[in-house]
Amino acid sequence: MPLPKRRHLAAPIALLAAAAVLTAIPGTRTAAAAPPPEFAPVSASYGQADGPTVKGQFLSYNDFHGAIDPPTGSGAVVNAGGTSTPAGGVEYLATYLKKLRAEASAESRQTITAGAGDLIGGTPLVSAAFHDEPTIELMNQIGLQVSSVGNHEFDEGVNELIRIQRGGCHPVDGCQDGDPYRGAKFTYLAANTISKKTKLPILPPIDIRYVGGVPVGFIGMTLEGTPSIVNPAGIKDVTFTDEVVTANRWSNVLKLFGVKAQVLLLHEGGSQASATPTPGVSDCTGFTGPLVPIVAGLNPEISVVISGHTHRFYSCKLPNSKGADTVVTSAGSNGQLITDIDYTLDKRTGKFTGITAKNVIVENGVPDGNGGWKRDAAGAFLKNPDTVDADAKRVADKYRTAVAPIANRLVGSITADIVRTVTPAGESPLGDVIADAQLAYTRGAGAQIALMNPGGIRADLDADQSTGGEAYGQVTYGEAFTVQPFNNLVVTQSFTGAAIKDVLEQQFVGGFGQTTQRILQVSAGLTYTWSASAAPGSKISNLSLNGTPIDPAANYLVTTNDFLANGGDGFTNLNQGPDGRVTAPGFDVDALVAYLSTGAIAPGPANRISTTS
Repeated sequence: MPLPKRRHLAAPIALLAAAAVLTAIPGTRTAAAAPPPEFAPVSASYGQADGPTVKGQFLSYNDFHGAIDPPTGSGAVVNAGGTSTPAGGVEYLATYLKKLRAEASAESRQTITAGAGDLIGGTPLVSAAFHDEPTIELMNQIGLQVSSVGNHEFDEGVNELIRIQRGGCHPVDGCQDGDPYRGAKFTYLAANTISKKTKLPILPPIDIRYVGGVPVGFIGMTLEGTPSIVNPAGIKDVTFTDEVVTANRWSNVLKLFGVKAQVLLLHEGGSQASATPTPGVSDCTGFTGPLVPIVAGLNPEISVVISGHTHRFYSCKLPNSKGADTVVTSAGSNGQLITDIDYTLDKRTGKFTGITAKNVIVENGVPDGNGGWKRDAAGAFLKNPDTVDADAKRVADKYRTAVAPIANRLVGSITADIVRTVTPAGESPLGDVIADAQLAYTRGAGAQIALMNPGGIRADLDADQSTGGEAYGQVTYGEAFTVQPFNNLVVTQSFTGAAIKDVLEQQFVGGFGQTTQRILQVSAGLTYTWSASAAPGSKISNLSLNGTPIDPAANYLVTTNDFLANGGDGFTNLNQGPDGRVTAPGFDVDALVAYLSTGAIAPGPANRISTTS
């Protein structure tokens, strides 16, 4: 179904000039407000209209991460409201978008389709092998119109992100699929990513769309903390500014141009609390997270915040700086949900008069007639051919076919599922395996210890996954790549025992400037205990290697990926500079593949790290 024609204005030079004036407008964060304990699925009213109204619809999703193929294993289903529903896959996402647009059109609602970042980056091989051009081509095809950047849009650096937006062949690999890459038809917004040279956003900060003649403004940005979670080498020429200050500054620019209905596309989020049954996809049970104080500081004109980053689903109503309701949504991740936001605008005032929002599951399964879903002989959910969008499938299949010889190559085997689920101490069986793989890969350089960042582990290894028709327990290159998709280098550096303890102390908030707790995964032989109640900088005890206490004065060779070695995830104590590194050939996924080839690999024991109160 074609999208309705509309006028469109994307951050013209006049608005950027106005921003230079408005930088003098003070922007101060409001003190964090305690989140209300519960919210029902969201519906907000802003009073009666003063004149004629026009109806519209926002369809949104976030954290797609190049999930062209339906997710597999434990990620194949959306668990919500006490039920599990197989969902995702771009040809199903396209079908549901068309269906929801058609429903809106029948109600005379004009649709705008928006994203909240991390459309690319951390992607499976079908997208990553072509520098995520397949994902952008598919986002164009399914009708995305505007999106914020997320932290993963910077995985290959600022220059690559700008190429992704504007088009052109990759500077090293060219146009690998044989077609010209023409860039994103949708507009990436990056209001708080500021060039150190120009002092302006690297991409448009705002976008204006017209709904029945009424302007609706979009402000888009990533989280301010992006520098701590991407490779610093790719973002050395930009800074990331405060979310509240930046959003309000551009909100004021929009107001200056008469745009009073505003939407913030923000790659930052929160989460619902645990409950039984599991909260529904449109619930807001015990909502907490960084998004709460951000919304509490926003201008009241920003009536909708489409969020992301946490990979959680919710539909909330949070108070803004004036105590009024702001509708806040997130559609989970991997294209398994779509947020459907219906709204009404007052044509005279240009303001929202009412907003409702819900999340819709992108079902891809075949109902079994008993309230469940049909499975094949191996236990995997059958996919429903009747709900496939042929146009999206045609594009996806082009890339699936191109990458299949690489993706389906057998590289090793596992004895059982190896999962990312962590113990109370923060250790996972898959984290153990990856750390052991990197240690084995660099023993020739003398490595004694390997450390792995948990955020770099993107999927479980499922023994029953059979993307290429392989037997139970066999692992393909594509499956290994999905686990570690970033093509980080593997580097080995020398640290004293005291420095290693400092690195481990930096896992905890307040330790050497750390802002988020992140437990590194450790290789076999390294053991320690951490105390939850101890002061930052003094949490680590019983630190040993192969049963012998680590000597603070002795030197040890430690392997990590170059993301950590460059200070990523806030681990500045790992950044010794490139001169002190030995770099292994290939990438981190090559270390995993080499390890998997040594025999049937069992799940790691997840007993190397212990914790006390």
